[in-house]
Amino acid sequence: MTPLVHCVRHAQGEHNLGGDAYLIPDPKLTEVGIEECRALETRFPNHSSVELIVSSPLRRTLQTALCSFQPAIQRGVKIIALPELQETSDVACDTGRSIAEVQREFSQENAGQQAAIIDFSLVEEGWNSKIGKWAPSSNALIARARVARQWLRKRPEKELIVVCHGGFLHYLTQDWTGIKADEHASAWQNCDFRSYQFASSKDDDDAAMIETDQSRQARGVADEKVPTKEGQDALYLATVQNWEDRGFQNPLKLNEQFK
Repeated sequence: MTPLVHCVRHAQGEHNLGGDAYLIPDPKLTEVGIEECRALETRFPNHSSVELIVSSPLRRTLQTALCSFQPAIQRGVKIIALPELQETSDVACDTGRSIAEVQREFSQENAGQQAAIIDFSLVEEGWNSKIGKWAPSSNALIARARVARQWLRKRPEKELIVVCHGGFLHYLTQDWTGIKADEHASAWQNCDFRSYQFASSKDDDDAAMIETDQSRQARGVADEKVPTKEGQDALYLATVQNWEDRGFQNPLKLNEQFK
């Protein structure tokens, strides 16, 4: 039995304010972002059944996890920081800090009793290097998303939450629909959440996830045709090229072996 996965994009961070805000290192949530978290807490329907929260170790995702899911946290649900969930680019706003700095900020002394529920044991030194397996290249990002899906599929919990980033959520879910070339770089808005089931419980390498019918209906796309794998591949290439053209990231150019 594989878990039901609720994927969530973080709330508004300082880097979402435009201009040179993307140069802010590992930005925190804005006051608007905090309000978005409170609104998410109100509308999220599964607080009582979720058994685990998994978050990118970046500041804005950890803050979103802590602020949005208090009903689950207060009944003992833990948060695991998973470095594979970090955002795609190597600009300052998408680059995390050393694990020592992250742990210090979210220590019990600085963040109160809530910090004790965050498990940082999977965050290795160099997770924020943006080289090797952490590089913002196409192959590295696809592989990192696959590792994250494989890890999630093996979890013993029946239902969990993943708090992640607008760009990486497309890699994680392998869904490239809804991105408008001349607007936002992601089809995921602040504090959007969608629910997924794994396509197979077997140990197939891809560990593909499929959005549930209930989730698609809730966001008003139940009647839209789901693209084929070939269709998604075409959307992926168009999206990543658009990201490069707009200066958001350059995974194709960084990966000379991509075909």
